[in-house]
Amino acid sequence: MEFRASHILVKDQAAAERLYERVRKGESFASLAHQYSTCPSKSKGGDLGWFSEGQMVAPFEAAVRKMSVGAISRPVRTQFGWHIIKKTGAR
Repeated sequence: MEFRASHILVKDQAAAERLYERVRKGESFASLAHQYSTCPSKSKGGDLGWFSEGQMVAPFEAAVRKMSVGAISRPVRTQFGWHIIKKTGAR
């Protein structure tokens, strides 16, 4: 199985919670990723492209696996920081 997702990566939980609320209220995920994410994917609005099982760290992959396409996760913690994930595809 392959997944496609975008994310916003920040260092702390409080920032992640604030950004999650902004996305939930309708602000553009891509715009917020471009402005606030610390990941190089921010230049693409947080788009990580397609990835296979085992390519992402376990907590990130577990969150994506449970989500439906189009869903946005509550903040997920990994060794890289806090992610807000938007699942954009599965095949």
